[in-house]
Amino acid sequence: MVLSVLTDISALYELAPYVGSVFQHPKSQFYTLLTDTEIVFACENLGLDRGDILSRFEKTVTALHLEKLLGKSLFALSGGEKQKIACASVCALMPDIFVLDEPTSNLDIGTIRDMQAILMDWKRQGKTIIIAEHRLAWLCGIADRVLYFQAGEIALDIAAERFWALPVDEFHRMGLRTFCEFSPAAKLGQIDSGNLELFGFRYEQKNEIILDIPQLSIPKGAIVAVLGNNGAGKTTFARSLCGLIKKAKGTLCFDGKEYAPEQRMGLCYMVMQDVNHQLFSESVLDEAMLGIKALPESREAMAEQVLSDLDLLDCKDAHPMSLSGGQRQRVAIAGAITSHKEIIVFDEPTSGLDYRHMQEVASSIRKLSDMGKTQFVITHDPDLVAACCNYFVFMEAGKVVCSGYWNETNQKYIADYFSGL
Repeated sequence: MVLSVLTDISALYELAPYVGSVFQHPKSQFYTLLTDTEIVFACENLGLDRGDILSRFEKTVTALHLEKLLGKSLFALSGGEKQKIACASVCALMPDIFVLDEPTSNLDIGTIRDMQAILMDWKRQGKTIIIAEHRLAWLCGIADRVLYFQAGEIALDIAAERFWALPVDEFHRMGLRTFCEFSPAAKLGQIDSGNLELFGFRYEQKNEIILDIPQLSIPKGAIVAVLGNNGAGKTTFARSLCGLIKKAKGTLCFDGKEYAPEQRMGLCYMVMQDVNHQLFSESVLDEAMLGIKALPESREAMAEQVLSDLDLLDCKDAHPMSLSGGQRQRVAIAGAITSHKEIIVFDEPTSGLDYRHMQEVASSIRKLSDMGKTQFVITHDPDLVAACCNYFVFMEAGKVVCSGYWNETNQKYIADYFSGL
C-alpha cells in the first residue's frame, strides 16, 4: 500500500508523511533550539492534532529514555545525545518507512540497546526500515536482508541469516566489521608514575557540576581510551584538557612542567567529533600541511605520506567539504598527525568508518604512540579500543570511576561494558 502511494508522489516534500530520515550528522537536521520542540517539530510541521502530538511525544520520550534531556538546549548536548534527539524526532513522526544513516555512530551501549528494542517494535508494526551502517553486530536478529555496496553498486543481496554465517575473513575482505570478543591487542609496560598529571579538574555550568576529577595520572606515550555513556563528560574532559573551556579549573603537568589553560593549546591538538568545524583549507593536501613546520620543499612530501597512510592520497586536490563524512574524519586525523603536538585528543575518530579505514586510523594512532605522543581516544567503538588503546579511563557523571592498564580485571570490566555488540 505504501509503495503504491509513493509511486504517485512527484514532489520531495510529499514524502514527509511516509519517510522519516536520521542523518549521519544529526546537527544538520535540527530546526529548533530545544530538545522538546525538536522532537515534535516534524509532527507540528505536518499539522497533526495537538493531543496526538503530545501523545507521540510522551511515548517517544519513554521509549528512548529521554527524560533527562528534556528542556535542554540542543547546543549543550553531547554528540550522542544529539543523535538520540534526531532519532526521537523521527520516532515521533511514526512514518511507514524509516531511513537511518549510521544511527549508532555516536551512541553508547545502553542507547543502542534501546534502539534495538525500538526497531523490533517498528518491525512488529509492519514498518520498513533501511539502515546504512558499519557497526553491524547490533543488527543481528533485527535485519532480515543485507545489501552490500561496492563502487556505488549492489555487489551482494543476501538474506541476513546467510550473511551472519559468513566467515570472519570474508567480512574483513569486504571491509566490514565482525562479531568478536573484546580482547585488546595493544600492550604497555607498567610505569610507576605517569608523566601527565591532572589536578583539580572541575567545571560547573548553571550550578551543575559537569566535570570533577581531583587527580588523574596518565603514562606518557599511552593511548588512552576515554569511555562512558553519552553525557558522562568525556568531551568536556577533553576540551578542558586542551584548554578550550576558559571557565574550567584545574592544573595539567606534563614532563614536570605545569601548563596554564592558555598554554595547553600549544601542547595539545584535538580532533573534534564534528570535524566540519576544523577543516579550513581549499584542498586536502593544504589541510594536511597546515601544521607542518618544515622547509617548503619537504612539507608537501611529508603531508602526502600521511595522506597515503590514511588512504587519502587520491583525493589530495579535492576540497575537504566535498568528501564523505568518513573521509573528512580522516583528513582531520591527518592534520593531527602532522601537527607535532605532544598530546593529541580524538573525539569519536572512527565515527562512520568501515573496518579497513578503522584499522588505518588505529595504525596511525599506534605510530604516533611510537613517536612518544600521548593520546586520548574518546570512543564507543570496541574494535578501535581493542586495536590500539593500551590504557583506559572510564567516566560517569563527570567523574573518573575506573582507569588503568589491560590487566585481567580491567579487561573484563570493559568487555562487560561492550557486551552485546
